Amino acid sequence: MDVSTKELPKALTNILFAGLVPYIKSSPGLGKSSIVKQVADSLNLQLIDVRLSQMDSSDLIGFPFIQDGKTRFVPPEIFPVEGDVIPAGKDGWLVFMDELSSASNSVQAASYKFMLDRMVGQYKLHSHVAIVAAGNRDTDKAIVNRMSTAMQSRLIHLNLVVEPKEWIDWANENHVDPRITSFVGYRPGLLHSFDPSHKNDTYPCPRTWAFADQIIKPVKEIDLLITKILAGTVGEGAAREFKGYCDVFESIPTISAIKSNPLGINVKSTPDVLYALTGMIAHNVDKDNLTQLMQFTNRIPLEFQIITWVAAVKRNKEIYSLPQIKEWISKNAKHVIF
Repeated sequence: MDVSTKELPKALTNILFAGLVPYIKSSPGLGKSSIVKQVADSLNLQLIDVRLSQMDSSDLIGFPFIQDGKTRFVPPEIFPVEGDVIPAGKDGWLVFMDELSSASNSVQAASYKFMLDRMVGQYKLHSHVAIVAAGNRDTDKAIVNRMSTAMQSRLIHLNLVVEPKEWIDWANENHVDPRITSFVGYRPGLLHSFDPSHKNDTYPCPRTWAFADQIIKPVKEIDLLITKILAGTVGEGAAREFKGYCDVFESIPTISAIKSNPLGINVKSTPDVLYALTGMIAHNVDKDNLTQLMQFTNRIPLEFQIITWVAAVKRNKEIYSLPQIKEWISKNAKHVIF
């Protein structure tokens, strides 16, 4: 069953409370790890991130030693077993078993015992441990080793998909550069464009756009060098399109120009310009310029007004209580969902 990035935290929480093990499947770069960390934080659990493709089966069952003529196993220190003390200030642990589908058959077999029998070799896993597993989809041509039907039938399978609107909401709440958020609104297909047969070094996805955000945040102008760096981040095609969009972003009227003449300033009504305006206004609006910026946005199509003010409230929750915003929401209530 497909679940969105917005739905996934609640789905994981429900499954964990039922005492079961969820298995997240997705293309690379959709943010599985950050969502699992979010769930761990919300449940007050200490996250233990395990990359199974880099492990040996002995990492899961422990290392052998001889005692009284018998082989016994020392449990790996990373995994909490019965008798271990719960970390101060935490309610337990969340073990994230990532890259399960890429693990060798022997590691998958050891993972079965760990996840489903809750055993670390000869030792019982601590009762305050929750487990989430994840891996790539078979169709993505990543390294995938088929799991046994016994394991498949004991996991709760969740197919993670990314919805551009949900990602834009998240990005605005986390203050991702407005050039990126508005570009994804303009070209939603470039939020995640993964071709399993691709020959490029990288591709656009939520993870690589997050990297791009780190690159351009301190940069006012996207010059040739930055474009080359972005090509190595989100792929050459996406970087070229983004550079062209940023040129448009730099050409639109400034906040001060709009503030000084909100009812008279002229702007083109092409989609790229309108999306750039939504990002720029949402990023810069405050209680001092809200009236003038709202006068200006009342001149653009309602679709772009909605994009502007939803993004603005996500970025700056303080403006939600201002009378101008409340009046606009009341007027457009049937069209707007915050």
